Amino acid sequence: MYSISEINSIVEKTLFSLELKGEPQKLYSPIEYLVSIGGKRIRPKLVLTTFNLFSDKIDRSVVYPAIGLEIFHGFTLIHDDIMDKADLRRNMLTVHKKWNDNIAILSGDVMCIKSYQYIAMAPEDKLKSVLELFSETAVKVCEGQQYDMNFEASPFITMDDYISMIGLKTAVLIAASAKLGAVIAGAPHKVADALYDYGYNMGLAFQIKDDYLDSFGNTSMFGKKIGGDILCGKKTWLLVEALKRADSGSASELNELLDRKVSSEEQERSKIDSVIAIYRRLEIDKAATEAMDLYNKEALECLERANLKDKQKERMVKFAAALLKREK
Repeated sequence: MYSISEINSIVEKTLFSLELKGEPQKLYSPIEYLVSIGGKRIRPKLVLTTFNLFSDKIDRSVVYPAIGLEIFHGFTLIHDDIMDKADLRRNMLTVHKKWNDNIAILSGDVMCIKSYQYIAMAPEDKLKSVLELFSETAVKVCEGQQYDMNFEASPFITMDDYISMIGLKTAVLIAASAKLGAVIAGAPHKVADALYDYGYNMGLAFQIKDDYLDSFGNTSMFGKKIGGDILCGKKTWLLVEALKRADSGSASELNELLDRKVSSEEQERSKIDSVIAIYRRLEIDKAATEAMDLYNKEALECLERANLKDKQKERMVKFAAALLKREK
């Protein structure tokens, strides 16, 4: 079985060996830029990790489909940043800020197309299953993004609404990554499905951690401006839980803050700090940690259905733990 560092190295070396240059330069430079500024590479690493549970033959027939998921993820980030009007991604200017919206949209489109080219490098006998899994997942991710935008204009959503949305927007791609490796390795359907469920629950915990870091993280480590979700009125796990817990006075205070228009950095900072103060008062930081632990526990329970050997299970437990401990 490959070590974690070896899998990480395969992913990074493959990404940086991709030929992403081309003409017109303004179409391809943003793609090269987004890949070059790094990232957690969770999805391709997860593909190779689950593949390696059943096979040591890590070659281009699994590496390039794994990279395809990362390229697709990059496409969603470019478009999401436009919709969210985000300035920073991984502590660097977002593509639409460094170039402009139109260039960012078109470069994102090319990334989506390229992701299919890499996915199609899966073994011929697995290609139909791989393409079906990827295409179904891609549609769900777009559905999740639309729900996310819908919720921004909605005065109230339930926690069930929120979990359903992040399940589509974030968790299904991580779930598909876990299943993809197993499918290409030829694992039984029952095992591949159990790993999908593991990835899905892990993905829910991952997104709640992202929400948590947006309010309680460190900008230099998180790679994005703290409080960005607060400023653009995103319905995060923290906000939904806060409104559920708040009495009428705290709820009114929170809604007033969220509706407050700001026109300077000082006003932005004041708004962010005031909302976070309410979160702390309602112990939302503690509640978010408990929710992450719950979904992580459910992810690990899914491994029991996969009937993995102890060494295989240990690898997946470590993968999940690393996601929960991250600070960016």
